[in-house]
Amino acid sequence: MADIRPFGCIRPGKEAAPKVAALPYDVYSRQEAKKEVEKNPMSFLAVDRAETQFSDDVDLHDAKVYLKARELLEKWQQDGILIQDKEECYYVYELTMDGRSQTGIVACASVEDYIHGIIKKHENTREDKEQDRICHVDVTDAHTGPIFLAYRSDEGLNQIVRQVCCEEALYDFTAEDGVRHRVWKAPDRFTDQICERFGQMKEIYIADGHHRAASAVKVSLKRRKEHPDFSGQEPFNFFLSVLFPDDQLMILPYNRVVQDLNGRTAEEFLKEAAERFEVKEWEEACRGSQNGEKGAPASRCHIGMYLAGKWYDLSVKPEYRIQDPVKGLDVSLLQDNLLAPVLGIGDPRTDGRIRFVGGIRGNQELERLVDSGEGAVAFAMYPTSIQELFDVADAGLLMPPKSTWFEPKLRSGLFIHKLS
Repeated sequence: MADIRPFGCIRPGKEAAPKVAALPYDVYSRQEAKKEVEKNPMSFLAVDRAETQFSDDVDLHDAKVYLKARELLEKWQQDGILIQDKEECYYVYELTMDGRSQTGIVACASVEDYIHGIIKKHENTREDKEQDRICHVDVTDAHTGPIFLAYRSDEGLNQIVRQVCCEEALYDFTAEDGVRHRVWKAPDRFTDQICERFGQMKEIYIADGHHRAASAVKVSLKRRKEHPDFSGQEPFNFFLSVLFPDDQLMILPYNRVVQDLNGRTAEEFLKEAAERFEVKEWEEACRGSQNGEKGAPASRCHIGMYLAGKWYDLSVKPEYRIQDPVKGLDVSLLQDNLLAPVLGIGDPRTDGRIRFVGGIRGNQELERLVDSGEGAVAFAMYPTSIQELFDVADAGLLMPPKSTWFEPKLRSGLFIHKLS
């Protein structure tokens, strides 16, 4: 059963919180992160991406980068920008975007639950990306960015969260991107109830943050070797998380753009696509329907395709639809029936001819990339559902790369968990 615990949080003071809160470290390039920190030196990116404090000739993974992150974290505590809550407790974190809210519980999840499959994953991780966060966590002695976890909605927890949200908020601010953030400290009277409700759950799922989770676990294992008499109760045996009920989560599509048509003309490519897909021009396919954004597929097994200035609807022919948790995903159907056999994208993880575009940027971004010549063809996907994510994880399988895009993004810097 899941072991989800309260913790003694390090967090910004109320006035500092809007300035400190930052999008996750991995949504920025180096130059983008540097510009953000130049604009707002209190942005937590200064800690999460401490290379922003150095000239561009300093390697991202230089030891002094991680030492600078620790130095800044300690200085911000000394200066009172960050404060330490003495008591261990849970927090409630609500994010509201475009009128839709999702409310999660901030806590520490168990490394043992990750190792033994109670906390389930659905993506592979890359060793180089893991190593960066391993160094950051180990040197700063802290988890600075929460892992985004999901669980099947539990009415007992829902009732508790609703009651906590009637308390006075610790934070209530709207970020530059229009997302409102509210945080409450759960009163002591709810602590045992929250712990007990999570303790009845047989599975919890990583929605986003696989690299942060894997890195946290590897640092924990490293600390265990360094402390062979560890009891299992030390803070390094737990990692910072925000846990959301599945019925509040929204997954956006993760779209694809391919650089060229693999030696084919647009006409030749359309002809080959028609072997496994019903191909219709968008206006014909959507005649008489209110389908929202142009190019956005209305249901599973449909893919929007932008080619040579036109949108098309690709409908997977029935004989190529598969009842399988992974191979039946739309991203898999596109990969296995068009990207690999026709466009020659064998491994989308490593092939430089394909790029992935988060659905938050809209289909206009796909049009721009193709019209500007940065890509030859773009594919707008129907979003993977949270149930599909659960099905893949429950089967012990892994999704293809870039299958899910969650919005809104959790902010880093609002909650910090020390390992010792």
